[in-house]
Amino acid sequence: MIQLTNITKSFGTLQVLRGIDMEVQKGEVVSIVGPSGAGKTTLLQIIGTLDRPDGGIVMIDGTDVGRMRERELAAFRNKRIGFVFQFHQLLPEFTALENVMIPALIGGCGSREAEQAARQMLRLLSLEDRALHKPNELSGGEKQRVAVARALINHPAVVLADEPSGSLDTHNKEELHRLFFDLRDRLGQTFIIVTHDEGLARLTDRTIRLVDGMVCNV
Repeated sequence: MIQLTNITKSFGTLQVLRGIDMEVQKGEVVSIVGPSGAGKTTLLQIIGTLDRPDGGIVMIDGTDVGRMRERELAAFRNKRIGFVFQFHQLLPEFTALENVMIPALIGGCGSREAEQAARQMLRLLSLEDRALHKPNELSGGEKQRVAVARALINHPAVVLADEPSGSLDTHNKEELHRLFFDLRDRLGQTFIIVTHDEGLARLTDRTIRLVDGMVCNV
């Protein structure tokens, strides 16, 4: 479902990715691990179409995203890719419900349809009673679950998570990790997770280890 072929990326004279080949199947939960500076976040940004590689091919759900113009790419990203960040990135002036609605509204849904879909996602994540609360009224774990609901609202091909539990305490971290696998089992959702948490990596279906911008098979 996702296929990367010979992906390279440099920033100035620093080569960050050195020919990455990688495949992820639908419904897999895959972790990407490695030391700081190995290129994990850069790779995730390229998969998420937030950055373009210097060379190589990125195929997502049968689409060669490298051939798309910026406007097409933005629409594709909104519809087909969900994002969960270490710090939830919720907009503080909006309620949980409104934050979850935003990608659907950007994608062209009417407000009534977007609200219905957002409420359904919040219900799925046991957050329906927090729908009208703003981020400063939510716990850390609740904020991240709202962020997951926002990532899922357009039924993306893949959800990309960058250190999603890095800012959570042990209890909320474990709950979030369980949530990823529950969503995979219930929805068939594909996840690619960049993490330093070896415990989470051990739970995933497959772990891709990066060292010095290359996939290490050791």
